[in-house]
Amino acid sequence: MHTILPFLLAMIGIIVLLNMWAAKLKVAYPILLVIGGLLVSFIPGLPVVRVDPDLIFLLFLPPILFEAAWSASFKEMKKWWRIIGSYAFLVVFFTALTVAVVTNYMIPGFSIAIGFLLGGIVSPPDAVSTGAITKFVKIPKSTSAILEGESLLNDASSLIIVRFALVAVGTGQFIWQDAAISFVWMLVGGLGIGVLVGWLFTLIHKRLPADAPSNIALTIIEPYFMYWIAEEFHSSGVLAVVSGGLFMSARRLKFLDSTSRLRAYNVWESFIFILNGVVFLIIGLELPEIIEGMNARGFPLSVAIGYGVIVTVILIVARIISSYVAMFATMIFRPSVTPSTSSRKGMWTIPLILGWTGMRGVVSLAAALAIPVTLENGDAFPYRNLILFITFVVILLTLIVQGLTLPYFLKRSKAFNMMFNEEADKLAKIKMKRGLKHHILNYLKDKYKNDLPQNSNIEKFIQQWEERANDVEDKWMNEETKVIFVEILESQREYLTELNKDPSIDEEIIRQQLYQIDLEEERLKII
Repeated sequence: MHTILPFLLAMIGIIVLLNMWAAKLKVAYPILLVIGGLLVSFIPGLPVVRVDPDLIFLLFLPPILFEAAWSASFKEMKKWWRIIGSYAFLVVFFTALTVAVVTNYMIPGFSIAIGFLLGGIVSPPDAVSTGAITKFVKIPKSTSAILEGESLLNDASSLIIVRFALVAVGTGQFIWQDAAISFVWMLVGGLGIGVLVGWLFTLIHKRLPADAPSNIALTIIEPYFMYWIAEEFHSSGVLAVVSGGLFMSARRLKFLDSTSRLRAYNVWESFIFILNGVVFLIIGLELPEIIEGMNARGFPLSVAIGYGVIVTVILIVARIISSYVAMFATMIFRPSVTPSTSSRKGMWTIPLILGWTGMRGVVSLAAALAIPVTLENGDAFPYRNLILFITFVVILLTLIVQGLTLPYFLKRSKAFNMMFNEEADKLAKIKMKRGLKHHILNYLKDKYKNDLPQNSNIEKFIQQWEERANDVEDKWMNEETKVIFVEILESQREYLTELNKDPSIDEEIIRQQLYQIDLEEERLKII
């Protein structure tokens, strides 16, 4: 334990440093994580880390998917459900089928079942990678909603393909009737169990008096329960986590207080970030053994890299083709939701850009690592090391090639720029603020109307909100006054730091006030 602990701490330290470097370079941190995982494989003398494949899904996927579901907008997903559904199911199956057919023809001894396994692993674009990359560039809200919803659901559909492919590889046969019944139960059972468990956890949050740390700790174990219970009933644990996460996310205001919500955001952001980094470093630590295993099976490194490049090209081309097919289908069957651009060239550019957003990431890597080392009869799982290596190459290439070029394409694309309506967004924001102020003012007048004559404090409070309601656009808080306000906040921090040196002042009081100042500065960013 004393030897492994410094190594684990060093891993987390590397992950943090890579994230800090990514922020300085203004690139998405998954890009540097995958490069870091590759570089780690060249460091001699590092211990070989082996994680039980059966534990990979259970340890890493539930919280990653739960956080993605928690962050997604269910309202936007309902609005764009046709496009999201086509990408999440039809495109994933088409991509997996294409990879299966090509690799069956290209790689000696690679069966259709093993090809489907590889295709299911590498077919889903990664939510974390896409979100981290698009953070550095503005994209239309509709596009963001489609990408979020797709990346959330395609994980479930692709991992269902992986499960069936593993059965086919292990048994050597595939019974369509049994598979169809099992597929329906995985969908229905996974969705139902996720919602049911999510509903039970919302009741627990409501009925049991808990502080913020307890609430946050409970949210961390919730996805594991959803996944485990669904798997015990032989349904989809992934779908259970997704549906349960969406159910609870839509009701978060009803069972979590503001403190829990505010703190949970930071806790979960750090938790998911570390999980992503650990998975990338694990594959880096296993790469030397993976390469050695490939050489033993007659697949030199150069040949394996070539396979990885070809599979990457297949994924990119298949996604672009699917994007154009989806656009044609939308123009024919749902012309009212077709993106409006002022030029025909812009219309043809949009599917190309959407097709270029298919970066792969930690879900594909975790799925590959979850492949069992041996079959039920004790034989080595066929082509496991090659599948792991191809998956890593796909992630490396899509993150570097697509991830680094996507922000440039988005900025240069006139089609996406024309889809923005900043003036409409600004007016909607003003309307929301005006309505909120008048709502508060009416609420105060209605609730405390009997207290007005004898309570001067209530009268002053109502007067304050009347002034705010009349100043609709908060004109006084412009960019110049924001700078001054931030300087005032920083001056307060310096004063409190000096005041904390006074032994008669409780430090907890100082920390609480510093926390309020931090909240005020965050509020300034969204005014």
